[in-house]
Amino acid sequence: MGPLLAFSRGVDALNTGFGRIADYLVLIACAVSAGNAFLRYGFSAGSNAWLEVQWYCFAGMVMLGASYTLRRNEHVRVDLVYGALGQRARIWVDILGLTFFLMPAMALLAWMTWPFFIESWVREEISSSPGGLIRWPVKLLLPLGFCLMCAQGLSELVKRVAVLRGVELPRGQLFATYARPDQ
Repeated sequence: MGPLLAFSRGVDALNTGFGRIADYLVLIACAVSAGNAFLRYGFSAGSNAWLEVQWYCFAGMVMLGASYTLRRNEHVRVDLVYGALGQRARIWVDILGLTFFLMPAMALLAWMTWPFFIESWVREEISSSPGGLIRWPVKLLLPLGFCLMCAQGLSELVKRVAVLRGVELPRGQLFATYARPDQ
């Protein structure tokens, strides 16, 4: 389990870094949005490029932040049954969900979006909007984000199998436990 747990630590660190980038993209998107509104309404000036920067930031927030959200176990789930299960049963539900749903779906989506990015990159695709931006950087976020999710799924799977096998995880590597939502 040692090498697998080392892999898990590396993936967790990578996705924590991308999660921080996603956090900064929120700030950048807000600043660009405010600046764009100020220029448009204050000086009747603006650019479609600034609107596209906001969209690109949003794409980055979602695609780079999703794997970090999975690492923190904060994805939305229907917990009618899950919340009533014991810890060991929850781990098994997570293992089955990661193995049969999350990782195959993310791998398939990464594989399917790679040609989408490549075509945009090779053609040097540019937005059709006047003053629009190049498209390939935002299209690269799709396969990258899906690969990060798949890797984080593997990391979560390794941690849950380790716990089932009785391995004590280091404090920084524990997976987030389930907490019933406050309502």
